[in-house]
Amino acid sequence: MAANMRITLIGGAKASNIVWQVAGYVEVEAGAHMEGILLVKTAAHFRTGSSLNGRILAQTAVALQSSTVTQPTQPDLRRILAQTADILV
Repeated sequence: MAANMRITLIGGAKASNIVWQVAGYVEVEAGAHMEGILLVKTAAHFRTGSSLNGRILAQTAVALQSSTVTQPTQPDLRRILAQTADILV
């Protein structure tokens, strides 16, 4: 995700109901913000000043470089993982 870009949910959407499935890796550049649950095949890298309202689930690594991660309200992770498990295999 490019520097200073924003993904902000509207219309009552909740970060705990939004799932981003990534077959490779995620890189969120400086000052960028996104919302939702990240299911990442390899690694997730959040650069200085970036932020996430959600969760990060990665198979190899999560790197936070002066970043902020805010946990949303509790989702039903078992349901989400059951629906997306075949993508991560």
